Amino acid sequence: MIFGPLAICFVMLKLLVVAHAPSPNTRRLVDAVLRGAGHPDIGQVEAEWRAPLDAGPEDVLAAQGLILGTPENLGYMSGALKDFFDRIYYPCLDHTDALPFAFYVRAGHDGTGTRRGIESITGGLRWKAVQEPLICRGPFDPAFETQCEELGLMVAAGLDSGLF
Repeated sequence: MIFGPLAICFVMLKLLVVAHAPSPNTRRLVDAVLRGAGHPDIGQVEAEWRAPLDAGPEDVLAAQGLILGTPENLGYMSGALKDFFDRIYYPCLDHTDALPFAFYVRAGHDGTGTRRGIESITGGLRWKAVQEPLICRGPFDPAFETQCEELGLMVAAGLDSGLF
């Protein structure tokens, strides 16, 4: 019996980052999440950022994990992130049960209403939170970038290791 060369096939997992970044500081947070998710020790996860108005149900259905990001606007998530949820909710309902996700909020106040809104919608979708929400409160602090980088790393590492 003759055996040909063994082909090893690695399937890349997709980590979708849907984050509204209307300012330089919120863009720095997106970049930090992507930097963490792209850590060299993460071998099987590819992170991709989409602005909420550019992301659709097909993006969510193709993802194995999700990180959401939003500024706090008037005590709630950004209108762009809410629009994203409005467009993906029914097409993804019953097709993304237990989708691992995490989120961060750039909160000028306390982030409570934003957190409650995101948790309500993702609960209806039956997604699985894999990290505590990261609420970046008060004036912008460069430590927020470190926290977002750690969030990206932890979610990507969990996907990469098969933990979720």
